[in-house]
Amino acid sequence: MEKVSVGIIGMGDMGKMYTRRLSDAGWRVNACDKPDNYDSLKEQFATRNNVFIYPNGHLVSRVSDYIIYSVEAEAIDRIVAQYGPSTKQGAIVGGQTSCKAPEIAAFEKHLPSDVEIVSCHSLHGPNVDPQGQPLVIIKHRATERSLDLVEKILSCFGSKHVHLTADEHDNITADTQAVTHAAFLSMGTAWYANEQFPWEINRYVGGIENVKINVTLRIYSNKWHVYAGLAILNPSAKKQIRQYATSVTELFKLMLGSHREELSRRIKAAGAAVFGPEHGDKDLLLRDEVLDRFSLGKVPLEKTPNNHLSLLAMVDCWCELGIVPYDHMICSTPVRMRPGNANIATTDGASRQLFRLWLGVTEYLFRKPLLLEEVINTAIEDNTFRSDDLEFTFAARGWSDCVSFGDFSSYRDRFEKIQAYFAPRFPEATRVGNEMMKTILEKTEKQ
Repeated sequence: MEKVSVGIIGMGDMGKMYTRRLSDAGWRVNACDKPDNYDSLKEQFATRNNVFIYPNGHLVSRVSDYIIYSVEAEAIDRIVAQYGPSTKQGAIVGGQTSCKAPEIAAFEKHLPSDVEIVSCHSLHGPNVDPQGQPLVIIKHRATERSLDLVEKILSCFGSKHVHLTADEHDNITADTQAVTHAAFLSMGTAWYANEQFPWEINRYVGGIENVKINVTLRIYSNKWHVYAGLAILNPSAKKQIRQYATSVTELFKLMLGSHREELSRRIKAAGAAVFGPEHGDKDLLLRDEVLDRFSLGKVPLEKTPNNHLSLLAMVDCWCELGIVPYDHMICSTPVRMRPGNANIATTDGASRQLFRLWLGVTEYLFRKPLLLEEVINTAIEDNTFRSDDLEFTFAARGWSDCVSFGDFSSYRDRFEKIQAYFAPRFPEATRVGNEMMKTILEKTEKQ
C-alpha cells in the first residue's frame, strides 16, 4: 500500500467500522476519540499493526493525509475548531455526518486554506456490510487528484460511490428521511404515552401494523443523535417535520368533526399527487402474504380496521410540500419505477431497503381503492383508535417543536425515555425487521 495514512477523529461505532475496514485493506490508520477512551482504544486495537491510537485530534491531524471527522453533527463545529488548525499542510479533510451544511461550514471556517475538502457519507449503519451500499462523496474544495485518492482509499468498502454536492445531499436526505422518521418516532411516543406494547394488542397485529411496529422499534434501537442531527441541523428537514405535524393535526380535526367529504377529497388528491392518478395494485412493493409473515405478536383471525392517520398524514405532507418521494432517491437504479413515469427509480442499498418499507406501506394503502375507502369510513365512524390518534397528534407536534427550537437536549431526553421502554423487544424486532427487508428486497429485485 502506498505511503498514505488515514486519520479518524471520533471512534464511535462508525469510526471503528471505518478503522477496521481501512486497516484490513492495508492502509495506515491514525485514530483518536475523547481522551478518556485512549487506553481502552489502544487495548481494543492492539493486535492491528497498522492502527495507531493517539491521545487527541491534534496528533492525528498532524500526521494524516486524509482525515475523516466521524463525530456527531451537533459537535462538528466545536471539534473542527479545536483540531482543524493542526491539519497537516496539503492534507485532505472530510466528515461522516448525516447533515453536510454545518460540516462544510465548519471546514471552511476552521481549516487552513491549503487544506482540501472531500467529504463522504456511508448510507448505512456500522453493523451493515458496506458492499454494494451507497457511499456519497462530496468534492467541495479539491483537485481531481485528491478526489481520486479519496475514492481509492474508500474503494475497500466495496460501496457504490455517488457524487453529490453538499446541498444536494442534504436536500435528498431530508426528502427521503425527515418525514418518515418523524412519523415513526411519533408512533413510538404515542404507544409509550398510552402504556402500550402494540404487538400485545390484537388491533395492532398483522398487515400494515407489522411494518409500522418493526420500523418504529428499529429506529428506537439506534442512537438518538443519528436522527437528531438530520432533523435539527438540516433546514429542509425542519420545514418538512413541521408540515408533517400540521398534516396530522388537520386530518385529525377532520376526523373528529366527521367531515367525510373534505377528508376524502384531501386524501385522494394527495394520493394522486404522490402515486399518480392510476391507483392499481398490480406492482405493489408489499402484499398481504408478505406483511402478515413478519409479526411480533399472534395475527388475529379478523383484523381491526384502522384509520392509519400516520400514513395518511405522511402522504398529505409530501403533497403539501410538492415532494414526490420517488424523485429523490440516491443511487438510482431501474429496479422499481414510479407508476406512470419510466424515468424515475428508487434508491439502492440499505437506504433503499428502509425507504421501501416506508414507501411500501403508504403505497399499499393508497393504491388499493377498497382499503382506502375502508380507512376513510373508519376515520369518520369508528372511535377504536381515537385515543391513540390523540396521543399521536400530540407526539407529532411535540417532535416538531423540539426540532424547531433546535433543542438537542430535549430531543435526546424524549428519544431515550421511549427507547428504554421498548428496549426488551429490540433483539426480536431487529431479527424480524431484517427478514422483512430481505424478503422485500428479493421480491423487488425480480420486478
